[in-house]
Amino acid sequence: MRTRSNSGVRLDYYQRVVHKLILDHQQPVTGLFPASPHNDHAWIRDNLYCILAVWGLSMAFKKIADQDEDRAKTYELEQSCVKLMRGLLMAMMQQKDKVEKFKSTQHPHDSLHAKYSSITGRIVVKDNEWGHLQIDAISLYLLILAQMTASGLQIVFSLDEVAFIQNLVFYIESAYCTPDYGIWERGDKTNHGLPELNASSIGMAKAALEAMNELDLFGARGGPSSVIHVLADEAQKCQAVLQSMLPRESNSKELDSGLLSIISYPAFAVDDPQLIAKTRDTIVSKLQGKYGCKRFLRDGHKTPREDPSRLYYEPWELRMFENIECEWPLFFCYLILDYCFQGDKVNLTEYMQKLEKIMIRKDDGIKLVPELYSVPGDKAHLEQIEPGSQERIPLGRCPFIWAQSLYILGKLLQEGFLAVGELDPLNRRLCSEKKPDVVVQIVILAEDNEIRDKLLEYDLHVQTISEVAPIEVQPARVLSHLYTYLGRNKKLGLSGRKSRDVGILSTSKLYSLNERIFAFTPQFSDMQRFFIASDYELMVDMLKAEIAFLKSSWQNLLGRPLVVLTLNDMNLDQGKIPMAMITTMKKLKSGYINGTRVTLGNLGDFLSTSAITNLSFLGSQEEGYPDKLNPQVQSYLEEHLLRSFSSRLSVLSRPSGVRHARALRRRMSVRGAIKKTRSINVDSDTLGMEGEYVGSHLLERKPSWLEVEPGRSPSPEDAKKRAFTKGTSTTSLGITTPTIEISKESTPPPPKEEGTVKNVLLRNRTTSESQNIYAEQETDELIAMLRETESLDEQGDILQYLVDTHGLEFNTGMQENGKHVTVKDLLKVLYEKACSQKLWGLVRHTAGMLGKRVEDLAKAVTDLLVRQKQITVGMPPNNEHTIIAPLPENELRQLIHVSLRREKHGNDDKKAYGDDESTAMLTQELLVYLAMFIRTEPQLFLEMLRLRVGLIIQVMATELSRTLSCDGEEASEHLLNLSPFEMKNLLHHILSGKEFAINSVGRGNFSIVSNKSNRYTKKSQILLEGQGLQGTIDEAPITEPDRQGQWLRRRRLDGALNRVPRDFYQRVWAVLEKCQGLIIQGKVLQPNLTQEMTSGELKFALAVETVLNSIPQPEYRQLVVEALMVLTLVVEYKAVNHLGGTITVEHLVHKANQIFLEDQTRCSGDATLCCAKEGAGAGTGGAGAAGAAGALVCGGAAGVCQLLYDSAPSGRFGTMTYLARAVAALLADRLPAHEPVECAIT
Repeated sequence: MRTRSNSGVRLDYYQRVVHKLILDHQQPVTGLFPASPHNDHAWIRDNLYCILAVWGLSMAFKKIADQDEDRAKTYELEQSCVKLMRGLLMAMMQQKDKVEKFKSTQHPHDSLHAKYSSITGRIVVKDNEWGHLQIDAISLYLLILAQMTASGLQIVFSLDEVAFIQNLVFYIESAYCTPDYGIWERGDKTNHGLPELNASSIGMAKAALEAMNELDLFGARGGPSSVIHVLADEAQKCQAVLQSMLPRESNSKELDSGLLSIISYPAFAVDDPQLIAKTRDTIVSKLQGKYGCKRFLRDGHKTPREDPSRLYYEPWELRMFENIECEWPLFFCYLILDYCFQGDKVNLTEYMQKLEKIMIRKDDGIKLVPELYSVPGDKAHLEQIEPGSQERIPLGRCPFIWAQSLYILGKLLQEGFLAVGELDPLNRRLCSEKKPDVVVQIVILAEDNEIRDKLLEYDLHVQTISEVAPIEVQPARVLSHLYTYLGRNKKLGLSGRKSRDVGILSTSKLYSLNERIFAFTPQFSDMQRFFIASDYELMVDMLKAEIAFLKSSWQNLLGRPLVVLTLNDMNLDQGKIPMAMITTMKKLKSGYINGTRVTLGNLGDFLSTSAITNLSFLGSQEEGYPDKLNPQVQSYLEEHLLRSFSSRLSVLSRPSGVRHARALRRRMSVRGAIKKTRSINVDSDTLGMEGEYVGSHLLERKPSWLEVEPGRSPSPEDAKKRAFTKGTSTTSLGITTPTIEISKESTPPPPKEEGTVKNVLLRNRTTSESQNIYAEQETDELIAMLRETESLDEQGDILQYLVDTHGLEFNTGMQENGKHVTVKDLLKVLYEKACSQKLWGLVRHTAGMLGKRVEDLAKAVTDLLVRQKQITVGMPPNNEHTIIAPLPENELRQLIHVSLRREKHGNDDKKAYGDDESTAMLTQELLVYLAMFIRTEPQLFLEMLRLRVGLIIQVMATELSRTLSCDGEEASEHLLNLSPFEMKNLLHHILSGKEFAINSVGRGNFSIVSNKSNRYTKKSQILLEGQGLQGTIDEAPITEPDRQGQWLRRRRLDGALNRVPRDFYQRVWAVLEKCQGLIIQGKVLQPNLTQEMTSGELKFALAVETVLNSIPQPEYRQLVVEALMVLTLVVEYKAVNHLGGTITVEHLVHKANQIFLEDQTRCSGDATLCCAKEGAGAGTGGAGAAGAAGALVCGGAAGVCQLLYDSAPSGRFGTMTYLARAVAALLADRLPAHEPVECAIT
């Protein structure tokens, strides 16, 4: 026998170590590893990490296999890996029903178990007895399965197993929005069993999704049917959420060493090198000690002060664990692997020495990694005073195989037996390398020759859909339907993909199916889905955003992205192609748009440069005909290709006929039916949102410039004769409604689905019998009127009345193609007409009545929530509902509608006019825009924790009322009539705090423009198109001086958006440490919050925010925030050691107001005209008499003078100056009189 080379001898040593420490414990039947000799439970995660050393060693032997024994060893080690991976697969496949159920429910009790019996592979604890939902463990399994398969191991044997693995991919697809128990199995760190969204789980899922994509589970021997498919957008969602969370781990853990596993080996889930470095540095600086890293701050596990008799902690206990948390050598192993992959030998050697110093040597000379090091009980006090000073003792399992296995991998890499590429055959480690710029390919297709010729006039050459044959162009919903066939398996009872969402990354590829090639248009351009799609300006805007998104998100995908857009009649504006589209197409033709490289061309030119995915899973696999299309798919595709546009109803086309006088009388009782349903409140009392302050009184309501004499329907011509600047649409519904109070209804209505025909919803039948008979007689007349009138608004009012009295399913007695026509059918026609005529107020209202919902509503809400923003819907102050967890589509819609219900009024025809459909639709719409912004411009949402949509709507209306100088009711009409694009613009201006002006673009629609020039800083800019009627403009109120109202507006916006200064919540935490509580609006922030939570914890920020949200007036809330900031400065500059008892923050604001008014009186400032008047009670201070009297005088919120709200923060007369004086006055009462106060000058 030849002598062994040195490397061979060294490897033999490692083989003995691996055998003794790891393989000796592998169960011969199941292949699983028990947790310890006394505990036969096998955890998925621990088992996977254990086997990594065995896999690494097998590859090291494969390289030096100079003798037959080495080849045999290689094979034996490889088969141990296969045995374990298949043991876990069998254990999970026994729970296949759970996988199927979890795809729909995402409920913790429906999840796969986190541990199994290592002897039988069966479950060991019940569903509800353990935090089983650990997405990171299942993701780690898929990731390692992919890496091992890529390295040449054959782990999956049959197509049934392939189908199961495909369903595991669906299982982790929703990781980005599924709270789980995480890597430490405990969820919230108090361990009360509350799952949280964990960054480490999301990162592991992202890595698994990317690793599994297009992977052939049969390796080199496989075919199309053994390939796993992943929709790229699912991994992208995980990526986006991960980016927004790091270095935070979850709501209760501001940091976690477990994140090391996702920023480097094994997941490599983060693409941004700076974020990787930031996360690593934060962990090293805050959690690393001499013996390893702490898992997270205030981790009580195995510390001397933990009560071992119970699993959970009381919230107040957590403070006791500060600085004595156990340190885990495991994390040194992760850091060692991280530096191996970076090729950083210096740090590698340093950490290897640190680790070997704390390892424990056994009798046989093998060094072991213990589980953790704890502070001895008698030294805990000393350690807390001076962290890192005390010797610690090893506790828990020794060796801790998870860590031991990673240590062995580190040694094999360090000594050169393995190259990093062998541990990562899929090259995941390269995902943070810089990539070349993405070029987005764009194809525009005309629906027919007519549209093609119209584009030719602008020198834009495009093909028609028929000319690109044999490539077939389909909408995104077809692709989403085809993907539901993926992973179906009758034997296992698995139903395929549940989610219907296909994002832009998925539609930017081509798909092959047998001999056919499909291209799909993006989801946002699908007309059938929602009215937003019929606003071409918004579509152009969304296209630009999607192109920018492709630039940043296509990095790790093959080929170039391909966006296919079709132009049809719906995109035309009165038969012309809108200019917005033409200019965008010309930009695309130039090769650059908003900084992204694009190329515009024909579909055929891009075949060779685009990614093409094979839809092989659509074959009849289970019937034994893999090459034949599944019959269901076949019929679906045929039906879809043949289906023409649905025939339009012609009912509302008007027959020639004479109008009856009676119909005119009747019309008046219906008019305004829609308007009565509105609930947007721009009213000073409830909101602190007053009309503009002009002189010392509020603006009176001016008559609308569009009043129409009763009894005739105004035509657009009439409107043109009048100065038509502020009309909402072509008719005025001349009824002024009283301000509507909102109160909750005890029983929520059943959710109205589009298809429910069975239960005819007769909404709010509160009419008396006599009225009923009257209504019966009148119905046919109303329907006759409906046919006659050309005004869509009037048709809307009539239909609203019919719905209120008879319900949606009421048979109108008309016939169309032999079918009865219901009110709902008429509404649908009206909706489509309103869409094509761009009457947005009517569109929103009819969409609401038809129960339409924004297609991506649930997705939009989820996008906001997973980026740690909470949402409230409904109108403040007393009808807001907070959404803190993702909800299904119909529940969301119901919640939004319930939050906008209204009670009827005594004088309101004794009839409750349905729900406020328009505002409900607007709420859904704004949620979608907010989600768009948070995806593309996350910086707009800095320092905002909760988005209060109701308040945002009211601020939008207030802003319109301010810029158009009209009253609240008119402003809310204008708001509801803004086109979706303008609505999104207005929202963007409000979020970014830009000044804006308003242009009228005819038809009562406005356009919002950014204010660049100073000329219009305050006054709206109302331009009239083709109307030289200057006279009417002079009636507008005289503008106030330019800068007045600027700071009031700024505070109002920041307050409505819940914006706070940077690090605000951490600073409030420091203030709470120094006093006995803060009182805001009668709610107390207890100092024990600092016992329960660390300063950077999201849970703490939410607790403070909840208290601040109880302040109804946004500008008053901002002054309270400013007052808190002054208090934080007192603490930070250590002006005093302790702030004394509880502090009522509002007292500070009112004290500041009192000092302000005294100053104003002294220098006879503007406030002497209102609150500082003689006899206005200015001197009394507080919110008492002065507050009441002052409120009458200038209408400032919460009895604080308007002029104080409108002062800049800085300067001699700034709010900070007055608040600082108020705080000084407060401290003067609390400080001991005889001690000198140190004054730090800053």
